[in-house]
Amino acid sequence: MSGQSVDNQYFDKLYEGNDDPWAMRHRWYERRKRALLLACLPQERYGAIFEPGCANGETSLALATRCDALLSCDMNTRAVGLTQARLSDIAHAQARQAALPADWPGERFDLIVLNELGYYLSRADLSQVIEKARACLNPGGQVVACHWLASIEGAPQTATQVHEQLHAELGMHRLVEHREGDFLLELWSCESTTVAQHEGLR
Repeated sequence: MSGQSVDNQYFDKLYEGNDDPWAMRHRWYERRKRALLLACLPQERYGAIFEPGCANGETSLALATRCDALLSCDMNTRAVGLTQARLSDIAHAQARQAALPADWPGERFDLIVLNELGYYLSRADLSQVIEKARACLNPGGQVVACHWLASIEGAPQTATQVHEQLHAELGMHRLVEHREGDFLLELWSCESTTVAQHEGLR
């Protein structure tokens, strides 16, 4: 593993002749994982969601059903085009090209989704992403992260390293911690209120 964030050429190769390089649309593993990510979100609906590293827009399409405004981004031109096509009929959702952490958007958000993104970033770049995420969250805002546990060739970090860094540097309440043999899924919130507490059940 190198100490540098993965560059765009890495993703250009993945998208050569393939609009679904991770089989997000067809593989049961991906569809199930996406359903678990959506199910772990404590709020039924969010005001604004930010999804960096949107890939081909499969998760974007699902997130759009849970919010009033969705911003998805990716540094890869092909990925952005595919996501724009997936979101074309959804007025409150948009996709734009942006490389993180340099091109972090100026909007504020209620939920930030770091889905299979963190291990492509160096520790220093991930620290900047975490800092920017905290700064743009609305009161009560949340961060959810999901990462493949197997090693990824060329990636500077592992999923475990990414989630340990997120937990240490976010300084937020961890409301969800789900670990399987294949992936790690966690959610942090500015508030410690659980879903049951929010609905007055405890």
